[in-house]
Amino acid sequence: MKERTVNEHLQEKLKDPYFKELYELEQQKYSIVRKIIDYRIKKGITQTDLAKEAGVSQQHISKIENGEFSSIVTLEKVLLHIGMTVRMKVVELNATVKRQIKKAMAAV
Repeated sequence: MKERTVNEHLQEKLKDPYFKELYELEQQKYSIVRKIIDYRIKKGITQTDLAKEAGVSQQHISKIENGEFSSIVTLEKVLLHIGMTVRMKVVELNATVKRQIKKAMAAV
C-alpha cells in the first residue's frame, strides 16, 4: 500500500466540491485571523489589550483568533480598530457544483 503525503490527500479531497467550498471558506477565515494576530504581534499587545482597545471581550478575541466567527459585528469592530474591514458577497454556485454539494450533504 502506497503512503500518501498530506498534500496528496488534500488534493484528492479537493475534488469533492462540498469539501472544496468548506476548505476555501476556512482559508479565507485563516487569512483574516493572520491579519489580527500579525497586528497584535507588531504592536506587542495581548488579546486582552486588543479587546479593551476594540471594545470587545478577550474571549471574543480568542474565539476570532481560533476561527470562530459567530458574530460578524464583533469581528468587524476588531477589524475596524486595526484599520481593516471585511467584505462579504454571496455568489451563486454553478448547477453542477450545486448538485454535487446537495448529494454530498445528503450522504452526511
